[in-house]
Amino acid sequence: MDHLKQIEAFVAVATRGSLSAAARIEGVTPAIIGRRLDALESRLGVKLLVRSTRRLSITFEGEAFLEDCQRILTDLANAEASVSAGGVKASGHLKISAPAGFGRQHVAPLVMNFLEQNPEVTANINLSDRLVDLLNEGIDCAVRIGEMPDSSLVSVRLGEMQRMVVASPDYLARHGRPVSLEDLARHNCLSLGQQRGWVFRDPEDPAKTLMLKVTGNLECNDGAVLHEWALAGRGLSWRSLWEVGEDLSQGRLESVLDHLAAPPVGIFAVFPERRHLPLRVRLFIDLLKSTYSSPGYWGWKQPLAAGDKGMPFQS
Repeated sequence: MDHLKQIEAFVAVATRGSLSAAARIEGVTPAIIGRRLDALESRLGVKLLVRSTRRLSITFEGEAFLEDCQRILTDLANAEASVSAGGVKASGHLKISAPAGFGRQHVAPLVMNFLEQNPEVTANINLSDRLVDLLNEGIDCAVRIGEMPDSSLVSVRLGEMQRMVVASPDYLARHGRPVSLEDLARHNCLSLGQQRGWVFRDPEDPAKTLMLKVTGNLECNDGAVLHEWALAGRGLSWRSLWEVGEDLSQGRLESVLDHLAAPPVGIFAVFPERRHLPLRVRLFIDLLKSTYSSPGYWGWKQPLAAGDKGMPFQS
């Protein structure tokens, strides 16, 4: 029991950013949370969190341990729910939010599958690129890509998403393949009108990233249009794997500068803090995670690791 409480304290502090926030959730004092963390780090013989009077940060070892702990606690909650429910099926209304393009391609089809498997559940999907207010809008679960700044929400990592520079084979045959960031200045780069730039690994320091402002004769604030322009051979485009994976597999698009691709970002399910999530929400999150974490789901391998040279990655 003490070991479980230590793990729960670590997850609560790491996901909420402070001992006091974790203590409020657990209904104990910050000092008790601190003692549980000290005991856990002492038992493991490794530092998980760096704590000071002003800030708290998670170590590299802590990041890896956190993901395992979250999975264990989720599995434990699901096991308890299965036993306590006595085999009762999921039921009720499930309200989901997701980014418009991603949700259309990669959430809505899974909702259809989920309802087939759980006929006593009904669902509503809100597809929007705005940051929805889960509490005020009654959202059970939102799918988000990128950093999770709102510490009032609980997040579960579902998988990872890569962004890459792509172009049609026809465009590359006519204009050549860029092999360095400097080469982009000689290419027609299709970009969002208000986009700050394309993100790459820093060639001088692969542990860092840099943002490069690109130029071209076509801009659009709709990523789907940029995707179509790239397929039509109009230029290079910086797109997400969820959008172009099938095109890469079928040869309609090719990726370039893979050795300089920025590290992937996380895909998360986020939901309001609740001690006991409804079974329908837990099961839907499990479906998302098992799908997105499947190596073959996106239809394309991730880029070469930093420092690798040579051929572009292939399926």
